[in-house]
Amino acid sequence: MCGKDDGAREGARQNPFAIGLVLLAAGVSVAMIQYKVPTILGDLMVRFSMDAETASWLMSAFTLTGVFVALPAGLLAQRFGAKNMMVAALGIALVGSGIGLAAGTSATLVASRAVEGAALTILTTCGPLVVRTCVDPDKVGTAMGIWGIWGCVGSTAAAVVTPTVFEAMGFAGVWVAFAAVAAVAAALVLVAVKMPAARAASSLTDGQLPEKSIAEDSIGASALRAHGRELLSRDVLLFLGGFSTFNICLLAVLAYVPTILQSQGVDPTLSGFISTAPMLLSVVSSPLFGALSDRAGRCKPLLVAACAVMGPCTFLLYTETGALLWAAVAVMGLVGMGGVGLFLSGFVKLLPRPEFASLGMGVMVMVQGIGQFLGTFLVQMLLGPDLGNVFFAGVALMGLGLLGTLLLVLCRLR
Repeated sequence: MCGKDDGAREGARQNPFAIGLVLLAAGVSVAMIQYKVPTILGDLMVRFSMDAETASWLMSAFTLTGVFVALPAGLLAQRFGAKNMMVAALGIALVGSGIGLAAGTSATLVASRAVEGAALTILTTCGPLVVRTCVDPDKVGTAMGIWGIWGCVGSTAAAVVTPTVFEAMGFAGVWVAFAAVAAVAAALVLVAVKMPAARAASSLTDGQLPEKSIAEDSIGASALRAHGRELLSRDVLLFLGGFSTFNICLLAVLAYVPTILQSQGVDPTLSGFISTAPMLLSVVSSPLFGALSDRAGRCKPLLVAACAVMGPCTFLLYTETGALLWAAVAVMGLVGMGGVGLFLSGFVKLLPRPEFASLGMGVMVMVQGIGQFLGTFLVQMLLGPDLGNVFFAGVALMGLGLLGTLLLVLCRLR
């Protein structure tokens, strides 16, 4: 099936930095679409006559979609090829942006966000599969470290750029500009990613063909029921539990810190920068953690450290405005965000069989979607109707972050 993706010679491997950067561009383009909302949420509420609860669905619908799309995305990657599905995902993002641009009601705008969310889910499911196929096994951590910062770079770019574009060109300008970035990214993936011609990403084992045929080793919905216990082992469940709390804290920062700071008189552009500065620092920490993991042959200590700081840093970002806030930004960025790529490479190591790659990645992205949905919907409930219960919400999020750390400690992962 990868023969459709590219005619590259069988067994060819690409530079991990080149693959990582191309996939990073694709991920950033859709992450910018995801995070174009928080810094102009107040303006959107006025434009579409939304209350706070309805407005929260502009982020929640985006993340909730991933819960339902992730597993089918893995199966589609297995059927049509991971690269092809990444390009399709970017096309879906364009469709969603078009619906949003034409929206005349809040319901239509929320629906467009769900379409855009489906695009992100497919993209994030397929990206690691492309890395696994195109990069040498001992360089996967490096490529994943680069790819893994897509959300961080995209959210930062959106937080900084959106207020300026909105002020200059209005609602339509934001939606059109960010869609144009996605279109460019689609062309880049189509041209630059060279898939091995032998088979789909999901069917390859470190670049070598398994002995069984595609029909024999493909994992579908019926196989999920048959092999669910094998795939969802104790260690996988512990790992996914830690991963979900990581995402709850991350989205709680990205979605609500701008609004919390703006309610205290902070400039919208500065509030957006503060909320996404940790993700900007991940440009350094995530590739570094990936390289350290490759060199040491272990990722658990780094993952535990990353997860351990997420809860306390989220609490400080919710409750502080001075030096402690900036300290939390630095620690979350340099330590917490170092784990974004390691979660991907660490999960692959836990899979019991290589042919579970596509389905397993679908499960992981589904859990990510649940965590991100809770990071918007649940946190909005914790904050209250006026988003004023910041101390209570901060304490709850700190507890969740520490619980996730404990789950990773108990996981038998190297």
